[in-house]
Amino acid sequence: MQAGLRAGILGGGFMAEVHARAIRAAGSEVVLIASSSPDSSARAAARLGIGASATDARALIESDDVDVIHVCTPNAFHSEQAGLALLAGKPVVCEKPLATQVSDAEDLVSLASTSETPTAVPFIYRYYPAVREIRSRISGGAAGELHLLHGSYLQDWLALPSATNWRVDEAVGGSSRAFADIGVHWCDLMEFVTGHRITRLVSALSLSHPERGSTEDAASILFETDGGASGTLIASQISHGRKNRLQFSFDGELESYRWNQERPGAFTASSHEREHTNYSGSKELASASGEPVAYLPPGHPQGYQDAFNAFTADAHASFRGEAVDALPTFSDGLRAAIITDAVLTSAQSGRWVDVVDVNLRALDAAGIQ
Repeated sequence: MQAGLRAGILGGGFMAEVHARAIRAAGSEVVLIASSSPDSSARAAARLGIGASATDARALIESDDVDVIHVCTPNAFHSEQAGLALLAGKPVVCEKPLATQVSDAEDLVSLASTSETPTAVPFIYRYYPAVREIRSRISGGAAGELHLLHGSYLQDWLALPSATNWRVDEAVGGSSRAFADIGVHWCDLMEFVTGHRITRLVSALSLSHPERGSTEDAASILFETDGGASGTLIASQISHGRKNRLQFSFDGELESYRWNQERPGAFTASSHEREHTNYSGSKELASASGEPVAYLPPGHPQGYQDAFNAFTADAHASFRGEAVDALPTFSDGLRAAIITDAVLTSAQSGRWVDVVDVNLRALDAAGIQ
């Protein structure tokens, strides 16, 4: 493959815009786009400055002008379109959820493994400098043993009963909405930063506006990890005043760390003796893993698009055969699908549910075990 990949985008909404900017920032080119119809594809191409549009998803995937596929369509189409890309032998970036059914996500991981086709899923909160620094401190032992892992992911864009979107339609968005859409981001980030894996959980789902659909507006989760910690998460799309607040506090025996994505340029490290605010870009951030994504001086916070750009740069570098650190792949997408399934199962039964480790399921799906 050439140094600058030629990308095709499936979907023409907000995420397609984010992907287009990130692809260009990575030094690649967006050459083709396909949306829900030829007319909408042409409009999306004009809006995003893309030179051509395809008649449909299959035509884009099979085009000789496209090296890599970015799947940004509604959830129900992810597994089919990502699968077609893998069958065509093309690397694929697929928005989460990777699939609305665990079995479909397993099939994608198996297909990617057997075809040796590289993949990526945009769990982009891994790419904030503050996040990388906290991860480094925890893995280096600064926090000691972790005891409590808690936080929330709150939005308000569906707070009013009149608010709607394709995500509220279970046939298009899947059986879970708030958790599958944003709760999985928090879980991926928690596991990435702490090194802990959720082993069991109990959940409760809230439906505040049943007139617009059957999927949850909010989810409350209590969980335990393989590292002996316990935790809580609230994921909500009906919390007024919270536009996109992913927040966590990871509490250890020696230090605790707090971070809020709506104020991404700083995090707080607290011990029994003191509390200190650390700023991205500062010399106080000693993490080698954070250096590649911390390219601005203190006081110049990097945000969502910056993190997405860094993720896409890593994804495309990986697709070119370069080694990158901590890129989320289809295995991480499968992990999210398994946790989502456990959340739904627990909410329906009212009981604790075990969460099977994604690595075992992925290996079994690929026929390796």
